[in-house]
Amino acid sequence: MFPEEVDQYDAYIVREGLNNCIAHQDYTLGGKINVVEHEDGKLVFINSGSFIPASIEEVVIADAPEPTYRNPFLVEAMINLNMIDAIGSGIKRMFNIQRKKFFPMPDYEFANNNVKLTVTGKVMDINYAKKIASMPDLSLIDIIALDKVAKSKTLDEPEIKNLKSKGLIEGRKPNFHISATVANITGEKADYIKQRGIDDGYCQKIILDYLKKFGEGKKIDFESILLEKLPDVLDQNQKQNKVKNNLQALRKQGKIEPHGKIWKMSKTDI
Repeated sequence: MFPEEVDQYDAYIVREGLNNCIAHQDYTLGGKINVVEHEDGKLVFINSGSFIPASIEEVVIADAPEPTYRNPFLVEAMINLNMIDAIGSGIKRMFNIQRKKFFPMPDYEFANNNVKLTVTGKVMDINYAKKIASMPDLSLIDIIALDKVAKSKTLDEPEIKNLKSKGLIEGRKPNFHISATVANITGEKADYIKQRGIDDGYCQKIILDYLKKFGEGKKIDFESILLEKLPDVLDQNQKQNKVKNNLQALRKQGKIEPHGKIWKMSKTDI
């Protein structure tokens, strides 16, 4: 799938990341610009000051210079020396470089009046890489959103609506996972089933089959059967709640009834 050897960190990304720190640093804070390479294949740039654009997505979409700069004279000098892109597309180019390598998208964090950029220099999630390689027509915005899914990050409502409308993700907020459509294209059908797990109807059928065969059962009995079959995107507590909810659903349907901590078939449904 990846026949060509590629640099861990593209030279343009290293230059752009560092020069952006220099150009947009808030020098009144007296902070330092830090560049750190980690052993896990990540390169981190940190500069002092807030991120002036509204969001990274806004910068990626717009191929135009920012209307406001923190250090306008410094930025103009760096543009004249060809240190940074004049049209404001440097960040977008970094994203596209990572996209072509099937590497994770650059991560930006804005906290404590700092801007932190993390660039990953390797494939972190082979399934994500397969998705991007198998679907070359995806827009960069789609890929950024799918990158969030791969990293278990929170999607905003427009991203959820967009990915769902294109059939790229399934699941309920916040536990989204790769869709069946993408799974079929990338050969990840088994992983898709593992992520999706069994539905409520099948879960309730297993409970009823158990009670018909053994006459009674406790919640822990059903959990021992069902927990490993439930979606991997759910944590242990969420899985236990799902079993509980299905028991209550069957009770409301009049199919089973509680006897203390023991569940039995309803007399009308035997």
